[in-house]
Amino acid sequence: MHVKFSAELFFVIKIDVFVVTFLSQLLSHLCKLMLKMAKGAVLLTRVSLKHNGRNMVEVHLEENIKKRRFLFRQAICKLGKLITVEPLILCFILPFHMSTLTIQNLSLEKSCRVNLNLSISICDAITARNHTQYNSSDEVDVQKLVASASIWKNVVYSIFPSILLPFFGAWSDRNKTRKVLMIMPIVGEMITNVGFMLCTFFFHELPLEVNTLIEVLPTATTGGKNMLLVGVFTYVSAITATEHHTIRIGIIHVFVGMCAAIGDALSGVIYTLIGFYGVFTLSFVLYTLGGFYAYFRLNEAPREGEKPLIGFELVKDIVNVPKTFATFKFLAHRSIQTKQIFGILILAVLVVGPVKGEEAVLYMYTRFKFHWNEIDYSMFYGYYSVAHLIGNFFAIALFSKWLKFDDAILGIISSTSKILGGISFTLANSALMFYISTLIESFNGTAFVASRSIVTKLVNEQNLGKVNSLFGVAESITLLPYGPMYSAIYKATIETFPGAFYIAGIFLTVPAIIMYLWLFTKRHSRFPEED
Repeated sequence: MHVKFSAELFFVIKIDVFVVTFLSQLLSHLCKLMLKMAKGAVLLTRVSLKHNGRNMVEVHLEENIKKRRFLFRQAICKLGKLITVEPLILCFILPFHMSTLTIQNLSLEKSCRVNLNLSISICDAITARNHTQYNSSDEVDVQKLVASASIWKNVVYSIFPSILLPFFGAWSDRNKTRKVLMIMPIVGEMITNVGFMLCTFFFHELPLEVNTLIEVLPTATTGGKNMLLVGVFTYVSAITATEHHTIRIGIIHVFVGMCAAIGDALSGVIYTLIGFYGVFTLSFVLYTLGGFYAYFRLNEAPREGEKPLIGFELVKDIVNVPKTFATFKFLAHRSIQTKQIFGILILAVLVVGPVKGEEAVLYMYTRFKFHWNEIDYSMFYGYYSVAHLIGNFFAIALFSKWLKFDDAILGIISSTSKILGGISFTLANSALMFYISTLIESFNGTAFVASRSIVTKLVNEQNLGKVNSLFGVAESITLLPYGPMYSAIYKATIETFPGAFYIAGIFLTVPAIIMYLWLFTKRHSRFPEED
């Protein structure tokens, strides 16, 4: 068993090293090719001109080449200046996803060894996936306890960001302060990882409940991932020319997806190589680097007009309820556009909800259903993330750009893909079928892009940032009903039909199709009325 596990680990590491080596060598060869072409051009020019005795022209051409090289260096410097929030995203999204599997394993270990106080041999066998040394009922008990903790964990995850995002979003708009929205979640994750290291050190003294509390409170009270993304998008919008908004936001969307996919793919390998302490320490270092980068490297957009608030007055303005509600007064207008905005906010819950719910129980499900270990799961989830990234790009390119389908039709296609994928996942009795089901569901996620596209046609430009913060609230709210519900369903059906949560996701996605059909009928009313 140990030899097989080591071989799998070696295979995954070899693939990662091959990909990184291939990309670096490709970049190196391209640079060398460009350099050779430049040197070759200079050499040919010199030979030709010396042969004809035209030394003055040679000097002139050499000056032109030097000028072009200078312009090339300027272009590289300009490209470097365009890189603003990308290093911050890398230092946050990568450890955020890379540590998810380790956190779940720590909860399972706490449940087995501390709360249930099962024997060392049984817990070691469950950890090593040695099925001959423990009964399936042992893992059922362990997973039920973790699922119970996940129920109230997701409630806390939902409530705090849902309250914080409107206040901090409106506050950042009033004071043109975007960096706080990005630094706050980083501080929360740093505190969380220090707490995890303490939970690991005092393993038998601190039960699962303390572990869950440390996992949820610092992240929830600082806004988490949603707060950071709201800060990133508002910051980029503030410092980027209007005509470049689309390409910059598109690049960020893709970059976030890539970092998440890499983090998911590496999660099992990193945990196997360096364990709890290693993962939490590495995550803490990356978060710290991201915090320093945001604080020292990112500059706020220049303010115009009124004098900015400072010190205690700036902090007090965060809880300025009248100003916060006044920020969203555009939603009080009774119009078909406002109705569609509320419809799209409901869609954000219907579309994101099943995805968040499945994420809460997927690792435990694959452990129980297919007897996967950390390597198996990280390989699958890396594949899952890349498949969805490619599927979303392909769907947008094909249906939106080429076939010119309406955004609502794109949402219907995405939701249909989710339903068909859910049916396939439910019926999957082998790992191969589980992988194939991912391809069937790969268009899912395009629906949220379609919703954002529709909403840009429903509000004036000055209200786009406010609607983005409402999207962040809607995403946070999804965990409130869906996370506890999926955990409760999995806990109740693990012994009879553990894939029942996929059936729930199918039925919960049907209303999204109905809502997109309604939006399609209102497609000619998507231009905002002037105030």
